Amino acid sequence: MDKIIMKNMAFYGYHGVFPEEKKLGQKFFITAILYLDLKEAGINDDLNSSVNYGEIYEIIKFIVEKENFKLLEALSEKICITIFNNFNKIHRIQLEVCKPEAPVSGIFDYFAVSVDRKRSDYEE
Repeated sequence: MDKIIMKNMAFYGYHGVFPEEKKLGQKFFITAILYLDLKEAGINDDLNSSVNYGEIYEIIKFIVEKENFKLLEALSEKICITIFNNFNKIHRIQLEVCKPEAPVSGIFDYFAVSVDRKRSDYEE
């Protein structure tokens, strides 16, 4: 399956369990790998045969910057559900949400949640 990769998108959001995280906010880095068939788009050179990743970026940006979640798991799920609901051509999403300023006493690069969702995960 073909894929579109949106790597290390940076946003400022207010997600976390602790009051300081909700008040002060912090940076989040998100990588989205979108699985879809890109053959027709490659042959026709037509955006209508693919998805507009600029629109997907704006959806992710809105969710991260304007909504609030306690858990990265909930943030990740909301992003996946919203993308599936708005882009029928996408069959699978691998999403990584990184929190480099997690309130943990220690030395680390980041903490992250990685999810792998298929459209069929949400169909009954």
